Amino acid sequence: MTTTLDLPGRLMAAEIAEQPEVWRRLLTDGAAAIAAASAQIVDRAPRFVLFVARGTSDHAALYAKYLVEINHGLPAGLVSPSTMTVYGARPDLRDVLYIAVSQSGGSPDLVRSVEVARQQGALTLSITNNAESPLAAAADIHVDVLAGAERSVAATKSYTAELLALYLLLERVRGGDGAEAAALPDLGARVLESDDLVHGVAQRYRFAQRLITTGRGYSYPTAREAALKLMETSYLSAQAFSGADLLHGPLATVDPQVPVLAIVPEGAGGQAMAPVLSRLAERNADVFGVGSAALLENLAGGIALPGGVPDALSPLLEILPLQQLAMHLAIARGENPDKPRGLYKVTETL
Repeated sequence: MTTTLDLPGRLMAAEIAEQPEVWRRLLTDGAAAIAAASAQIVDRAPRFVLFVARGTSDHAALYAKYLVEINHGLPAGLVSPSTMTVYGARPDLRDVLYIAVSQSGGSPDLVRSVEVARQQGALTLSITNNAESPLAAAADIHVDVLAGAERSVAATKSYTAELLALYLLLERVRGGDGAEAAALPDLGARVLESDDLVHGVAQRYRFAQRLITTGRGYSYPTAREAALKLMETSYLSAQAFSGADLLHGPLATVDPQVPVLAIVPEGAGGQAMAPVLSRLAERNADVFGVGSAALLENLAGGIALPGGVPDALSPLLEILPLQQLAMHLAIARGENPDKPRGLYKVTETL
């Protein structure tokens, strides 16, 4: 006998729906910890920011890299943990802010890289969904994203909580208060109301074997996260490209049988996608968009996001319908997105 508790995707659906409340909690209960962390960063005045992460959290780190480069005028980079854990590198990290992002805070390579970074002079900060994790203990500073236990293997609410925590932290560091984020919970709830439309899109793409996701600027991490969710829940080959990189060669792989998911918000990143959309149209590509209503007009379909959202906050809304798509597509293909084959909630790499 099948019960509601056994339904495929039940956990993932619940955690997707929970995100606006997670954001409210972080904006209120998490404010003091974020303010304290930002004060320590300001006191050290780093000249360079390095991020280390894996999987979904790597996309949150990439988003924060854009924030640092655009809003802070500092160079930022993504670390390869193996340089320290496998090859034994010990770089000079004085004047560096070293930020580790991890849902579980349990991967040994991330923990070790933070330990090394701290020994080498960096100010280390961990951002996790587990305040009792080894990664939280290893860093000088810890910020809990307060997403609550995530039971579905595919990360959803922890990802957007990481995005928001990074945004609020970095806004504080540059002297802002992040007040513009206060509208996000209500806006997120509105976006999630598109679930029935997304369900229909999933039926349309249920037999796809290959798919491309694309975006530019702040939306490029969204494209990467969407591709990962589709791969881990539906087992199809999903490749993510920045809009610029797509035109530098991979465009040749696009034809009417290869769906393209394009993230096209109303800000600068979405406007930069306009020539990409034109080239995709020349190839008669099946393009489904998420973003600005104006940019979606000439596509095969799309989900319009609320207008007036700052560029840097748009990724929190962009990913919501794409999480829903990953869930519905997996179910349409006869899979259970709560329990992807071969995957575990905590992945330990060395």
